[in-house]
Amino acid sequence: MLLHLQVIIASTRPNRIGSKIAHWFADYAKKNSDFVVELVDLANFKLPIYDESDHPRNKNYKHKHTKGWSQSVKKADAYVFVAPEYNYSPTPALINAFNYVYQEWNYKPCSFVSYGGISGGLRAAQAARLQVTTLKMMPIPEGVSIPMANTLVNSDGFQTSDRIDHSAKTVLDELQRWAIALKTLR
Repeated sequence: MLLHLQVIIASTRPNRIGSKIAHWFADYAKKNSDFVVELVDLANFKLPIYDESDHPRNKNYKHKHTKGWSQSVKKADAYVFVAPEYNYSPTPALINAFNYVYQEWNYKPCSFVSYGGISGGLRAAQAARLQVTTLKMMPIPEGVSIPMANTLVNSDGFQTSDRIDHSAKTVLDELQRWAIALKTLR
């Protein structure tokens, strides 16, 4: 059974390091899992603060940006959000993207590759896990935490380690199990 994994870059700001971390994770997933892997850059969707007149659960989308985001989210069986920590919280762009659609997220597993300072983005990932449960996603306990991420990114990309790779493999294996199980609910 082919399952589709989206690796979503959750930072939209200029000069972000998240795209390099996301490229590493997507490449790692292509080599170390059975998923069909797609890298999705949230910045490309240019979602304004939620601007649909109807509730997302009704899927009565009027705007082109919402329809495009809906189609992207809908095609995945699992998600990995590559997300920094902003003031102990997920990025506003990620929370806004969660809120844009509803049914498209339902009954799919997700995990987080979090990064930041000494905490490695863990506080933001924990807050986002709570948020995704309201969208009927299953946030798996496993994740990848990258403390002091700025020291691991340079012009060549993201410099991984055995510890980080081990965490990534654990995430992929668990996501595969959950994606298979949850597909029966969809």
